[in-house]
Amino acid sequence: MRIGVPRETHPGENRTPIIPAVAKKLVALGAQVAIESGLGLGSGYADGEYTAAGADLATDREALLGGADLVLRLRKPELAEVSQLKNGAIHISFLDPFNEPELIHAFTAQAVTAISMEMIPRTTRSQKMDALSSQANLAGYVAVMLAARQLPRIFPMMMTPAGTLKPARVFVIGAGVAGLQAIATAKRLGARVTAFDTRPVVAEQVKSLGAKFLEIDLGETGQTAAGYARELTPEQVQMQRSAQQTTIAQSDVVITTAQVFGRKAPLLVTGEMVEAMAPGSVVVDMAAESGGNVEGSVANEVVEIGGVKVIGYANLANQVCRDASQMYANNLFNLVEDCWDKDKQCFGIDFEHDILPGCIITHAGEVTHETIKNHLSGGT
Repeated sequence: MRIGVPRETHPGENRTPIIPAVAKKLVALGAQVAIESGLGLGSGYADGEYTAAGADLATDREALLGGADLVLRLRKPELAEVSQLKNGAIHISFLDPFNEPELIHAFTAQAVTAISMEMIPRTTRSQKMDALSSQANLAGYVAVMLAARQLPRIFPMMMTPAGTLKPARVFVIGAGVAGLQAIATAKRLGARVTAFDTRPVVAEQVKSLGAKFLEIDLGETGQTAAGYARELTPEQVQMQRSAQQTTIAQSDVVITTAQVFGRKAPLLVTGEMVEAMAPGSVVVDMAAESGGNVEGSVANEVVEIGGVKVIGYANLANQVCRDASQMYANNLFNLVEDCWDKDKQCFGIDFEHDILPGCIITHAGEVTHETIKNHLSGGT
């Protein structure tokens, strides 16, 4: 099987889907690996490191895509590139399938088996393939570091002959993977951390990291079977806003992580709440790109609201691209290895597999994922 790995072309993207160490492991499986020249430069990997690992170097992107039986990449492809894929090829990357109907239809027209890394089921066995979690983990770390750089004071308490400096107060909204990492990082820096999540089940995780869990009775919330927070009703969102208003006003840093998969992010922090914070405070809206949790945040910008800096940078994992590439490349390899047919030396498509059916979006000219199929047809 020939595996093709094209270079990422999204503006500013420095992550790479495959690092040399993973290219070597793919070759060891029996695959012929071809990478586009310049694949790893953004993360500090030279072409020579890939060729030393046994990969072939390609300079013709279209030929690389057209000759690959399996394409591995990070971001979704440009629509025009789908027609360049070999008919019946396998394509694995983030796809944003709920919001990309044209892309999904293009895959079916080309009879490509499209596997979405967002849709990897959240089970114990699939944790090593869960790219959403690996990238969110790093994003949570980066969010705290961004806040620490912008805040005009230090995070830890400091006792000196010149006086005692109180620890910064950090409030994290959402205790998923990104939120828990943000909590842990802020605690390691010495901040006093409070957190809230709509899922009461995560309260013990928050407390185990040394943070305070803000108790807000929103009625029935819970989480989905996949472990994601359920979308709140408008009434519950308003209850959450009101209950956390005082905590936000008293915080030096607020980090929001709440996103609803495939939908617009909920607005949880109003402009009035931001303005109630002390001048010099910092808000990091990790959901700015998907609509924003914070009123007034702007994707990929830092804006000032009433003396408070609101950071809306997207793709935070890209700011630590070296580690993000290593983690994503390992996620990809673990998926490929788990589905590798050793006898035929190829990636095996098996709808009886306990992971694949949950992340295969299209196969043999059809949309095979029932949730996506229902979504595309106008269902809920």
